[in-house]
Amino acid sequence: MTEAFLSQLLQAIPLPAVLIGRGERILAANSGARTMLGHAIIGRHFITAIRHPAVLDAVEGCLRDHQVRRTRHLTSEAGRDLTYEVTASHIDTGAGEGVLLCFEDVTSLEQVGQMRRDFVANVSHELRTPLTALIGFIETLRGPARRDEAAQDRFLGIMEREAHRMERLVRDLLSLSRVEAEERVRPTDRVDVAAILGSVLRALEPVAAESDVSLVQTGPTEDVRVLGDEDQLRQVMTNLAENAIKYGGKGKQVRVEVTTSEDVAALRGPGVEIAFHDQGPGIDLVHIPRLTERFYRVDSHRSREMGGTGLGLAIVKHIVTRHRGRLRILSEPGQGSCFVISLPMQ
Repeated sequence: MTEAFLSQLLQAIPLPAVLIGRGERILAANSGARTMLGHAIIGRHFITAIRHPAVLDAVEGCLRDHQVRRTRHLTSEAGRDLTYEVTASHIDTGAGEGVLLCFEDVTSLEQVGQMRRDFVANVSHELRTPLTALIGFIETLRGPARRDEAAQDRFLGIMEREAHRMERLVRDLLSLSRVEAEERVRPTDRVDVAAILGSVLRALEPVAAESDVSLVQTGPTEDVRVLGDEDQLRQVMTNLAENAIKYGGKGKQVRVEVTTSEDVAALRGPGVEIAFHDQGPGIDLVHIPRLTERFYRVDSHRSREMGGTGLGLAIVKHIVTRHRGRLRILSEPGQGSCFVISLPMQ
């Protein structure tokens, strides 16, 4: 087989591929492999081109006993860590024995696995804290506080709060699971988002009054229709309005603005935007890209004190994505925050 034919053959392989042949030198490599390992690797000894010890061992072992070897190749590109599953297979090149190396990018699978591990660790941590408190108070009530009615009332109140905290966490976990399961199924009902928003804000008036926050809705109050799931959109609006009330600060105003346009920039077409403005302390720019991650909190202690589970914005993001919409977060320290959801009207 000529080198030209070998090059064409490797170019047809969808994975980065390298053929090692006579004198343990690289006979051919497709464009994916040259991008990853260097454009001048043809003709070089494979040790000088690859350098990763585990991959070198796989090539040498395959040359020695002709058995298929599999290993991992770890590298980085533009500051991003990459993981490749490498397969070394023995072949006959027509001019001697050789080894075909194929590199399969499994970075996304590794990231999913890490996300799953992080998720389990975060859930365990979030549940461990209230459970530890409950166990401690139960032991105290059975022992030193057995006949202390004042202590019993105080401890039972704390136990009730911790139990409600666990209930909220479980509820949000189930909600997140349902939303993720339905994320690829677009809603088919036409719903009035302005009317839903008005209903949500009226329901939250007692919460706002307790926090000394005034709620103001501007823009259309009815007949703004989109394809949507009414319950999920109500959940999104409730979550964002509650967050604005909680973190906006006492004596402040939360303004919710509804606007429609034939050309919403975020959607590149007709849509409605609902913006939740608060007058709180604002959010540092470094936190904004991570706010929709599960369990990510800017201020963990404050969030837990206010009953937050760290899942609310993750749920919002998944619901908005299901509706083919966009979520934007605009904020600067000392300037308040604005959470904007954009929903297509067709």
